[in-house]
Amino acid sequence: MEQKIEKKISTNIDENISYLKEELGVGKSFDVLQLEVEYADRRMAFYFIDGFVKDDILHLLMKFLAKISPEDLEPQVLHNLLKTYIPYVEVEAVDDLEKVVDMVLAGPTALVVDGINKVILIDARTYPARGPEEPDIERVVRGSRDGYVETLVFNTALTRRRVRDKTLRMEYMQVGRRSKTDVVISYIEDIADPDMVKELKDSLAKIDTDGVPMAEKSIEEYISGRHWNPFPVVRYTERPDTAASHLYEGHICIIVDGSPSVIITPVTYWHHMQHAEEYRNKPIIGSYLRFVRFVAVWASIFLLPLWYLFVIDPSLLPNRLSYIGPNEEGQIPLILQFLFVEVGIDMLRMAAIHTPSALATALGLVAALMIGQVAVEVGLLTNEVILYLSIAALGTFATPSYEMSLANRLVRILLLLLTAAFHQYGLIIGTVLIFFLLVKMKSFGVPYLWPFIPFNLRAFIDVLFRAPIPLKDRRPRILHPKDPDR
Repeated sequence: MEQKIEKKISTNIDENISYLKEELGVGKSFDVLQLEVEYADRRMAFYFIDGFVKDDILHLLMKFLAKISPEDLEPQVLHNLLKTYIPYVEVEAVDDLEKVVDMVLAGPTALVVDGINKVILIDARTYPARGPEEPDIERVVRGSRDGYVETLVFNTALTRRRVRDKTLRMEYMQVGRRSKTDVVISYIEDIADPDMVKELKDSLAKIDTDGVPMAEKSIEEYISGRHWNPFPVVRYTERPDTAASHLYEGHICIIVDGSPSVIITPVTYWHHMQHAEEYRNKPIIGSYLRFVRFVAVWASIFLLPLWYLFVIDPSLLPNRLSYIGPNEEGQIPLILQFLFVEVGIDMLRMAAIHTPSALATALGLVAALMIGQVAVEVGLLTNEVILYLSIAALGTFATPSYEMSLANRLVRILLLLLTAAFHQYGLIIGTVLIFFLLVKMKSFGVPYLWPFIPFNLRAFIDVLFRAPIPLKDRRPRILHPKDPDR
């Protein structure tokens, strides 16, 4: 990465002002403000970003400084300012003007004082932020209604509110040469594997780019790679309680400023199948909901290829199931009908994202009545294609992880194409190839299909059934290789 050369601070305030004015673009950007003042017979200058600074706090500090006499500051000017006359919580002194520029652009206020070779940073900043609300894609019937927001400090506070462990670590770093995006790595030091923490921090430190405009998504692409592989190796959540439960199990969270989504790593395939709703009910009900979810997810992947295989090769069906298949042939081949509807569902999903809420119901009616029904009547589609694709779509929407649902959709299309080309051999070969891909995958050293491969009976039972809360202190052993008794 590009190495910055430190710019030492001069005791001559004019030199410091000249440098900061040029680097910060004072006068070129309307929101970068320079305020030159004089207190205790000393020239001083404030630098801050309009919109980030708390006006009332800065005004109060200036009132305190106005009451200082020259004798009050001598002989230890910096010491007296920091310890006595700037009554604020987050105050520090730095001796590098490059760091001052970076910090001012991030929000804190810089105070340059004539005669001292350090700049005082006052972290009296505020960010525009919305209130915590329940995430749209992780709703629960019962449970907390707060969710992460786009402000980093709010998100760390929401996490610490639920994890009051003295070894909870929130390690700060910046990513991006120009964007200087704030990133926090959160983990419980007594639980998380230190080797995983070090590997993750090294991966973040190696990111060399101008900026991460897509926040957590850009971070994921840099640290996980595998751009050709659709399966996600990290999990996203906007719920603080979900992030807290993973921290207790030894996972590591990455919180990126500007995004309400928190990255959880390492994860396995089965983590993408869990939902908070399962733990908001009795264990037996939670296990039932998990079973239904598994059925829905498997149906979204294999139902269409299997049905299509039985249609093109009816000899594979027993006589009692001979009714499976379309009653009437459409005007176009079945495989093209499948592909048309798959693309149509994605078009509908994208249209729904860009449709105002007041028109969402009308959009659904248009899709169901004017498109679906008319397509059947004119012979472009068959009723069975719409039925089975609707079931597959339900399974896709029932998948808790949005990224996993998109990956499963691509797998379904691949299996359909292989089945159309090679019949049962195509379906078998495609399924085996996808399985071997999942077996080879790892998320920061953790096998993607664990505890199925490598097999761990106790952990696999916890995957299949929602364990009672008293048993949840059994942390996944795969995350604690140095402590197998956890």
